[in-house]
Amino acid sequence: LNTRTHPPGIPPPSEKDWPKEDEENFFLLDPDRKLDVLPQPFRMIDKLVMQAFESAMEIIERRETLRDAQTVKVQPQKCFPTAEFQVTETANCLAVSGKYIFVGLSVGLAAFKTCDFKDVCAWDAAKTEICAIHVSDLGNECHALLAVDEMGLVWLFCFYKESFLLIKILNEVSDISQRSTCVEVVLSRGGDYAGILLQGNIKAWLEIYQLPKDSWLTEIEKNAGAAEELACSERRSSCSSEVRNMGTFLLQEVPVSAIQGDVKLVPPVLLLTVRPPKPITGTSFKGPLEALKEVDDGSMLGLGYNHLIKDSQWELQDEIFRSTYQEYLEAEGVIEEEIPRYATFHFLLPSQILMEPEMQVQPDIPVGIGVHWDGNHNFCFYLLNRSLKEKEDSDLKPDIVWPCAAPIACSAVSSCSRYLALAGEDATITIWDKHLGYPLSVTAILEERFIRSIHFL
Repeated sequence: LNTRTHPPGIPPPSEKDWPKEDEENFFLLDPDRKLDVLPQPFRMIDKLVMQAFESAMEIIERRETLRDAQTVKVQPQKCFPTAEFQVTETANCLAVSGKYIFVGLSVGLAAFKTCDFKDVCAWDAAKTEICAIHVSDLGNECHALLAVDEMGLVWLFCFYKESFLLIKILNEVSDISQRSTCVEVVLSRGGDYAGILLQGNIKAWLEIYQLPKDSWLTEIEKNAGAAEELACSERRSSCSSEVRNMGTFLLQEVPVSAIQGDVKLVPPVLLLTVRPPKPITGTSFKGPLEALKEVDDGSMLGLGYNHLIKDSQWELQDEIFRSTYQEYLEAEGVIEEEIPRYATFHFLLPSQILMEPEMQVQPDIPVGIGVHWDGNHNFCFYLLNRSLKEKEDSDLKPDIVWPCAAPIACSAVSSCSRYLALAGEDATITIWDKHLGYPLSVTAILEERFIRSIHFL
């Protein structure tokens, strides 16, 4: 006897009963289109066409998204040139001072007026290519101009009433083997001082000059007055001779610029010669007393040369360091310490840390310079009012030293000369208040970033 406990039902289908189709999603296909499937190779062509169409639609959507984002942004104002002026040769650089535009050409210099852009005068006596120009307005229509040519020579000019007066070539030497190349020029605001960074075959140094602009203005005005008197006398003599001859005459004026070409202005005065710091080596002192004699009053930090560490201690420390971090040194390579060949320097206005007691200064004339050399931790300050003995000293010592935790990569000084920004190779930026002598803020940039330049806005 067979008794059923459950009502009879339809057994579930098994996998072996499923129909075999080429397409995996056969159950989603329209049954009426099963006979309309394209044969090969038309199916492949259709697939490629659809992929191309979908890619084109993605590109169109992406461009529309970018276009919508651009319309939301504030559009910058487009500026178009209001005027132009032609130069006879290739223009390499230009600078603006007062109402003149100075252009460095492939064969010399040219000056143009900013009001009508007309050619005022040109200088091409040396037929040399000018690569950089620095200009400062001295007042009374007089401008100090420093031009660097293709050979690295620095030409000092005085521009007065539409004429160039060559004063001196600052780094000119008689022996060509001893020639140095200028790699950086800085002219102080107001034209009181000029600094040039020079590089020789194996050495580099910084020279700071004082420009006797008051003497230049006095000499030029005296010469201009003499030229006008000469021109008037020649006009009077010409008029009287023509009147006596009862004929017509033509007034001829003696150009002031031609007479000024014979003026010999006072050359600049070399104030300082700053050389890069030497690598710190073992001590040469025999005892602590001898080292203390070389130390100043101890009110400020130095460059670290007056120490009592011997050469054997340096070598032992170097061996310990190399053995401890051998794997890192092998991966990055060992860099030997070399004397730096490039420096960044700024002219600094009077401040509390740069002013000595009873020092008479003017607020708009620099009293010192700040210098840092490549790969060095120290930012050094040098006063410009030094004695003759200190000027002749070949190993000039800084008046103030600000040590940093990492080598200084770049620096900047604000327009008021109060704030100093130092960027280290560890991607940290420190803002100093130079008047008070303490840091205002320290900002760390993201890792693996190297700061190449900073600027105050």
